[in-house]
Amino acid sequence: MTLYQNIHTAQTQNKRLLAILIDPDKFVAASAFAKAYLQKLPSQTTHIFVGGSTDPENSIETVVKTLKQHTQIPIILFPGAYTQITPEADGILFLSLLSGRNPEYLIGQQIKGAKKTLESNLEVIPTGYILVNGEKETAVQRVSETLPLDQNDIDTIVNTALAGEYLGKKCIYLEAGSGAIQPVTTQVIKAVRKIISIPLIVGGGIKSRQTMEEAYQAGATMVVIGTAFEDDSWS
Repeated sequence: MTLYQNIHTAQTQNKRLLAILIDPDKFVAASAFAKAYLQKLPSQTTHIFVGGSTDPENSIETVVKTLKQHTQIPIILFPGAYTQITPEADGILFLSLLSGRNPEYLIGQQIKGAKKTLESNLEVIPTGYILVNGEKETAVQRVSETLPLDQNDIDTIVNTALAGEYLGKKCIYLEAGSGAIQPVTTQVIKAVRKIISIPLIVGGGIKSRQTMEEAYQAGATMVVIGTAFEDDSWS
């Protein structure tokens, strides 16, 4: 079963997937560190995402290689730029920032990374990325020079997600941003889940099991935890 088949099956069978997002900027690419980090993962972890808005040290390949030494959990790239593509991972969320209007992140970065992705033999999962306002300026905003969608404007968020599906995206990723104060609301998740037929990934500001449970109950196929796990504030 491919990575995407696994995600799609989870959606159709109402199974819950959990991804831990590792920012290469904040991860020490040392074997002992990686081993200790992985031992702390929640038991229900099904995927590891690696990537971030920036990677100034170009450490993503080293991070993925190090993780691979200690885990069989599938590793999927979550690239903030085409430079974060490495064949060492299992797959890649081929992201298009649908919530923004900057052509560089709608298609520009994707063109730059297309050949490298082809040569990598990574499993490609075309993903519509929708940034919503988490009440905190995010690195995605700064790097992409775009604004998030207002969570009260549910119609725009829903229509953006639906457009993503019609454009052929295989997943929709609702993101409130790293360290968001306000996670994606259950109202937004429910509305998007009701209108799209493809898997729904939700991340940003999920700092507790209760918030994670609420996201699942609202219709998330996969929940992504990043900052809370990095900061040991997960509860």
